[in-house]
Amino acid sequence: MYTYKEAEEYILNIPRFAGKHTLEDTKGLLARITEGGMKSKVIHVAGTNGKGSVCAYLQSLLMEAGFCVGMFTSPHLQTMRERIRIGGAMITEEAFTESFAYIKEIAKEAEHPSFFEFLFLMAMHYFQKAAPDYIILETGLGGRLDATNAVDQKEIAVITHMGLDHTEYLGDTLEKITAEKAGILKKDTPAVYFRTNATVSGILSESAAKLQISTFEVSKKDYTFLKIHNKGIDFSYRSLYYDSIRLHLNTIAAYQMENAALALRTLEVLLGKDMMDEAVMRQGIANAHWAGRMEEILPEVYVDGAHNEDGVRAFLETVKEDGCPGDRYLFFGVAQDKHYERMIEQIAKSGLFRKIFPVQMKNARALSWKSLKEVLLKYTGRYDGGYSSVKEALQALHGMRREQDRVYITGSLYLVGEIKELL
Repeated sequence: MYTYKEAEEYILNIPRFAGKHTLEDTKGLLARITEGGMKSKVIHVAGTNGKGSVCAYLQSLLMEAGFCVGMFTSPHLQTMRERIRIGGAMITEEAFTESFAYIKEIAKEAEHPSFFEFLFLMAMHYFQKAAPDYIILETGLGGRLDATNAVDQKEIAVITHMGLDHTEYLGDTLEKITAEKAGILKKDTPAVYFRTNATVSGILSESAAKLQISTFEVSKKDYTFLKIHNKGIDFSYRSLYYDSIRLHLNTIAAYQMENAALALRTLEVLLGKDMMDEAVMRQGIANAHWAGRMEEILPEVYVDGAHNEDGVRAFLETVKEDGCPGDRYLFFGVAQDKHYERMIEQIAKSGLFRKIFPVQMKNARALSWKSLKEVLLKYTGRYDGGYSSVKEALQALHGMRREQDRVYITGSLYLVGEIKELL
């Protein structure tokens, strides 16, 4: 039997030796795991931004309704075990190594799965043994060819806000990216999606029409901001069954109203009026928490996982309405394969921050703080200082702010994970 550390080390090293594994290969391995049929109902979530948050709200709502819920998400912030959960609790080290050993053994019969595929198959093995009522699956990249799309039988498909990200894999236009995400739609499976714009909605509607499936659109008309209090948001949701319902989010992130509304509509379609009463909706939304998304990690210090242009747009919308009476400071670290120049341009144009500090993460994909410095100079005309490590930045922020000031840290979920690990 392997130790947890051995299993973790092996998975981390998969990119060095994994072959060209296809979706059909993944389907073959999944069939071995689920021989005799899937024991759980599957909810599949794709999109550019908000996938993890929508999954978290779905999990909380289903649990409030009395269901046992498994969830597979990515990436993780501190430990791989975060990716695989039942009832909100991470998979234990013992169960992790047990599923690892099983997948490692059956993977000998096919091209070796990739890092993400291996973890997905481990999750499905764990879920098949535990048999929760529902499994929520978050796609890793795209949709059509994603490992999670090896699951053919789904109860409902969900597509979140669409934007430009991973263009080297999914296409360089919103239309191409949407077509890839629409690949999770299946016959006999209703779909719920967020109205990013008319073009995106048109593509999703057309894809659904070809499959002859029902679609339910959620837009900004379906929720209304009411007020911020106690570091949370009160908003109203236009329900399919109860007209307008007043709800509370335990976050200051305005973009979570969109994700919560999408989760609520999904569950209304899935369960119907009898199972989705107002009390379930209110408590399910209030109880939900998703780490690293506008999360207060120290007094008046917030981390947010915005890692692309659309994510930065949503992040800035929240910052603008935060009611901070003093100055705002921003620590920014980013992966080099992101459209970081456009992200920094958005931040600079917002004029929301007194000082912006480039930070270099220890991740191999991290952009150096010196490269970030040059881009900041280009768009702000000034340099406020920078940090060659996250640890150095964390030490600096402690003595920086006055009581009325606020510090934000964003640009990458890897940065958020590193900060949380250090704390």
